[in-house]
Amino acid sequence: MHNDDELTPVNLWLAGRSYRILVKKSEAEKVRHSVKLADEKISELKQTYSGKDTQDFLAMCLLMYAADSNGTDSISIADDIKRLNAALDDALD
Repeated sequence: MHNDDELTPVNLWLAGRSYRILVKKSEAEKVRHSVKLADEKISELKQTYSGKDTQDFLAMCLLMYAADSNGTDSISIADDIKRLNAALDDALD
């Protein structure tokens, strides 16, 4: 296995919760940046829409991401979403 393909633990903060996931070393910074953007979008949504819970904001953020990504490399995006979803599920368990 190439050194950049080795998995490394990454601590992330999203929607007020901390998550520790394993990602390829070569993708760690991209993942951190993506989570930072998502967290900023969730904060923006919280200011715009009152009376919603965190789950609603996460779902809205994911839908916006999917809509913005329409027409791009959707297979790669779907794989990224599945991987992040599995990592979040593991962290919640």
